Amino acid sequence: MKVQMQSVHFDADQKLLDFIQKRLDKLETFYDRVTEGEVIMRLNNKDGIANKTVEIKVLVPGTMLFAQEDAGTFEAATDAAADSLKRQITKYKEKLLSH
Repeated sequence: MKVQMQSVHFDADQKLLDFIQKRLDKLETFYDRVTEGEVIMRLNNKDGIANKTVEIKVLVPGTMLFAQEDAGTFEAATDAAADSLKRQITKYKEKLLSH
């Protein structure tokens, strides 16, 4: 899957980018028609430890799925968002098969 990644107000290191790419590639095991993804990583001004936000958009034929998560690390936020997308993809696939 082709993934565009943007980091807002900081430079993401290659290790983080590779982690996100690998995590999103796993989504293709649930639905092989995922065409592309877009990831926006953002440091936000919230107080507390959950000050890193990851937004992920995934395009599948006919619709766009979206997840946004806040966490203490970008890896944790990516995991949470990817899990959310996994549920959305499964639900989308079931809807397609039921028609």
